[in-house]
Amino acid sequence: MADRYAAALYAHASDQHQLDLVVEQMESLGRLIDESPDLQRLLRSPLIDVNTASKAIRAALESQGFGKILLDTVSVVASNRRLNALRPIISAFAALVAAKRGVVVAEVEPAHPLSEVQEQQLRARLIEAGYGNVNIVKKVDPALLGGLVVRIGARLFDSSLKSRLQRLQYAMKGAA
Repeated sequence: MADRYAAALYAHASDQHQLDLVVEQMESLGRLIDESPDLQRLLRSPLIDVNTASKAIRAALESQGFGKILLDTVSVVASNRRLNALRPIISAFAALVAAKRGVVVAEVEPAHPLSEVQEQQLRARLIEAGYGNVNIVKKVDPALLGGLVVRIGARLFDSSLKSRLQRLQYAMKGAA
């Protein structure tokens, strides 16, 4: 469902020759949702009336300076009682834009924050592996103990210490 809304928004923004503006605004909206617990509650709450929620989200976005295309899109999402799907719609839109522009999104989970040099080395390795234009999205996961996990589409590259220890544990159980 999120893919349909994302595709419709992409087509409409392209037709209006405002795609770059809408892409920036969707990224800003995603950050706004991620940083605002009140907005997250508004989007998730089934107890709030559709009209009230629609007016509240529209007023909040207008005060932040979002454009007409984005405001209209959010209004349609609200009127269809899909505000709880707004964040997945933003993610689907970002994935669609990346695919159309030939950008590969690599989700990287290191055990510790990557330095600039390490990130550049990782980007170089991914380019060598044939992934071309790569956008790296980082999310630190201390539970990995060491190493990192890289997801690119359906592919998973796991060089974490946690998974190595698990494989060793399974091998030792099999030998016993």
